[in-house]
This record gives sequence, C-alpha cells and structure tokens, in this order.
Amino acid sequence: GASEEAAPPLQQSFMIPKKEINMVSDMAKWKRSQAYADYMGFILTLNEGVRGKKLTCEYKVSEPIEKLVALLNTLDRWIDETPPVDQPSRFGNKAFRTWYSKLDQEAERLVATVIPKHLADAAPEVAVYLKESVGNSTRIDYGTGHEAAFAAFLCCLCKIGVLRVDDQMAIVFKVFNRYLEVMRKLQKTYRMEPAGSQGVWGLDDFQFLPFIWGSSQLIDHPNLEPRHFVDEKVVNENHKDFMFLECILFITEMKTGPFAEHSNQLWNISAVPSWSKVNQGLIRMYKAE
Repeated sequence: GASEEAAPPLQQSFMIPKKEINMVSDMAKWKRSQAYADYMGFILTLNEGVRGKKLTCEYKVSEPIEKLVALLNTLDRWIDETPPVDQPSRFGNKAFRTWYSKLDQEAERLVATVIPKHLADAAPEVAVYLKESVGNSTRIDYGTGHEAAFAAFLCCLCKIGVLRVDDQMAIVFKVFNRYLEVMRKLQKTYRMEPAGSQGVWGLDDFQFLPFIWGSSQLIDHPNLEPRHFVDEKVVNENHKDFMFLECILFITEMKTGPFAEHSNQLWNISAVPSWSKVNQGLIRMYKAE
C-alpha cells in the first residue's frame, strides 16, 4: 500500500553529500515526468495483458508485429555472419563491435520497414532506442538499461500508433520474446559482460522485464508455485510456456554451482508464497532500480 511506496524521510539530510542530493532530486523529477508515466504505464499494461497466459496460447499477430519479428531475425542473421574473433581475453569479444556498427548504419532503414510511410519522419528518433537496446559497443556489455531501451522502443511504436491495444500479447510473447532470444545469442556469442551488475545481489546479470511479465503469466497457475522454479525437471518441462522459466533455464546453462549461491535473489523469491506476490514485489524492485 501507500506505506511501501512512500519515500523514507531524509533524516540527517545535512550529512548527505551534494552529489547524492542531486541524484535524489533527479530521481524525484524523473518519477514525476510524463516519460516515466508513459514507460511504467506501458510495462504495467503489458503485465496485465499477459496475466495467466502461456507463451504458446493463441493471440492476434498484426502486420507491424510480423515486421518487428523480421527486423529481429535480421539482427540474428548478422550474428551468424559475424563470428567471434580469436583474442587473448575471454570476455567481450571485439567482433561485437563489427556487428554493432552494422546496426548503427542500418537502424533507421530497419525501423522504416516497420512504420508506415506517413510516419517516416519518426524513424530517426525511434531508431535511437533500437540502437541503445543491444548493449554497449565500447564496453561490450549488456544490462537492464539496454533492455529498458527496447521496451521504450516498443512504447514509442505504441505512442505513434504503429502498435495498438490488441497487440499487447504479441508485443510480449512474439516480439519481446524474440528480442530475448537474440540478446541471449549475443551474450553467448560475444561473451558480453553484465552492465552495472550487482553480481550475486542482483536479480539476474542481464534481464529484468521477463521476470515481471513471466511471473504475471504464472499467476493462478493450478500447480506451478514459486517454489517449483528451482526444480530442474519443472523448468525443463514448462519453459516453452513461461518466460520466467526460460530465464531460469538460461541462467542454469550459463552458470555452474548451487542455484542458491549464484542466484541468491531468485532463490529468495522462490520462497514467496504466490506468483501475484512475486509479481508485485518485482514491480516494486524494478521501480526502485
């Protein structure tokens, strides 16, 4: 309720460094902005739209959705055409920069294939979000800020009317899910570093939104409870239906050792009694982050 959302009082404010005070006021300003309202509204609308639904269920697939999937398929094909190079360091393969420069050059053209002619002027602006959504080419890293740029990219397409209300399920299940597949392939192929990772204290090295939307999918599931997602058998049998379990599968492919050690936050979440509580908690956590 309100008590959870209210900011704690800034006690002993005279002890807070000026830089941090500026950060606090910037944060407050951001939370009052139209952009924040649009972005969080978009995330929460999709959260409701996929509630209790499987990835494999039937839903409407419009032409713009098909075009967005084709765009992501192009990015996927470019990974195949840009193999990693031999280099001394294990992480951050420099071939990613070659792949990225291709996107940098082609992004506006790719976006123009998705939006109708009369909205062509929007392409350069919308393309910026697409370019920001695949990781940083200098640091060869990827994180939840890049993921947020892709969500903002989709939100922009909604704002200009390319995507509509009845595209909700397809936005998450067809487009965003395909985006995740391509990002996982980038992370594996070029061994990308996690951007701004909190290590074992973070939810995940790379993603956040599929845990929110994925937990919404599982609300009121007749037999899958949060405690089940740490069970390998359950994950293997159900990951094709649920985004949350796809994420868990990817983590277990990429990491070795006990789950409780490498993914402590998720391990803690598995003790939450219901998926709706998990969903609410993750939304609070996302707003805070």
